[in-house]
Amino acid sequence: MSEHELDTHHTRKLLAGQLSRFLPAEAVLTTEEDLRPYECDGLSAYHRLPLMAVLPETIEQVQAVLQLCQRENVPVVARGAGTGLSGGALPLSNGVLLSLAKFNRILEVDPINRTARVEPGVRNQAISEAVASHDLFYAPDPSSQIACTIGGNVAENSGGVHCLKYGLTVHNVLQVKLLTIEGEALTLGGSGLDAPGYDLLALMNGSEGMLGIITEITVRLLPRPQQTRVIMAGYNDIAHAGEAVGAIIAAGIIPAGLEMMDNPAIRAAEAFVHAGYPEEAAAILLCELDGTDEEVNEQSTQVEQLLHHSGASTLRVAHDAEEQLLLWKGRKAAFPAVGRISPDYYCMDGTIPRKRLPEVLTRIGEMSKEYGLPVANVFHAGDGNLHPLILYDANQPGELERTEELGGKILELCVEVGGTITGEHGVGIEKINQMCVQFKPVELEYFHAVKESFDPDHLLNPGKAVPTLHRCAEFGAMHVHHGELPHPELERF
Repeated sequence: MSEHELDTHHTRKLLAGQLSRFLPAEAVLTTEEDLRPYECDGLSAYHRLPLMAVLPETIEQVQAVLQLCQRENVPVVARGAGTGLSGGALPLSNGVLLSLAKFNRILEVDPINRTARVEPGVRNQAISEAVASHDLFYAPDPSSQIACTIGGNVAENSGGVHCLKYGLTVHNVLQVKLLTIEGEALTLGGSGLDAPGYDLLALMNGSEGMLGIITEITVRLLPRPQQTRVIMAGYNDIAHAGEAVGAIIAAGIIPAGLEMMDNPAIRAAEAFVHAGYPEEAAAILLCELDGTDEEVNEQSTQVEQLLHHSGASTLRVAHDAEEQLLLWKGRKAAFPAVGRISPDYYCMDGTIPRKRLPEVLTRIGEMSKEYGLPVANVFHAGDGNLHPLILYDANQPGELERTEELGGKILELCVEVGGTITGEHGVGIEKINQMCVQFKPVELEYFHAVKESFDPDHLLNPGKAVPTLHRCAEFGAMHVHHGELPHPELERF
């Protein structure tokens, strides 16, 4: 055993002994076998065993864990379901992985005020299931909603196919309760439309576990619409599909969802789900309209006309709820569907102005050919949130590195056209280099100042989301030579 391994073993043993004073033995994981499930999140290209993992069940236990780690200067990485795609929950080899999986209760449903209080480990979809009897639902619906947790949704400010009309997580959360690294309890937001003071609640949405540990969330519930209608349009030219998106929004229509898939994604999803997608189409648009019967009928007529005028080669209107679910199932299963046709894929997440869709898709196609790596495009077309899926084989030497470089170029293209490097997946470790492109040094300094006001010792999820100025300087130098700055201390599959 090396000197480093001896030190790690000694630290783990000492820390486990202190944790055992307030946690049951089964809630403190220290063996390699027990820690393997926590070595990565949905960005599985990177993995690392934590020093240990803890599974507390009460707020008091979480407070004690944080106070101990703060006292011993041990980093803490919070984890929900581990479905994140940016490495935000990647553990640290010298840190504690804090699982919130046992905080999975819906504490209260208030159908009159249309709110629900939930613990962070509650699954996204479970909220809508729990309030369905009141004809209510929780709007944000990431594709991973059957598994992802609401705490993770707040950490990443998740969206989904219905975020165009109903907003991201930040627009649907009224209050959060959290613990600081010192174990101090804070309540941000309230039950009303506004709260006094700085809007720290918005700050927590998308904070990626770097500012505090969320222990409770109050979410906004919405009444189920009287009617929904899903229209699918196929296009022989992907640029025409992009133009149709702009035409629908320009007409003053805000669909509940407006999604696009290109041909590789269409073929993969159709082979997996058999949703009835036109496999020869260059692209399809899925447009969902909801509201009163009168609204939906009128808007449906308008949208069908706009789709025809924009050059749609096929048009299909779902006849019932079952057919609607099938059309959406193909879209929501696009990621696993692509996983069936490629040994590996890398899911990107960037956002661009809607009017630049045709141009950006064309340039992504050019980059795909340049790097020799296929790209399947699936995205929330209505708000310009792209999810290019880069297909690669990690068993081929250097292919993951080329894939990351291509992904970085796609994100930088998003910034170039006036967009941003993330729409809902967060930054984590995946996009930390591109933060140097998105933001100026002085802006990054303010981000670090916010971090230090909550976490002066940099113990909560350190090294994620906000790069140091030194790292940005290194990235700039590497960029001149067309290289990509590697992520430090990471193992790769």
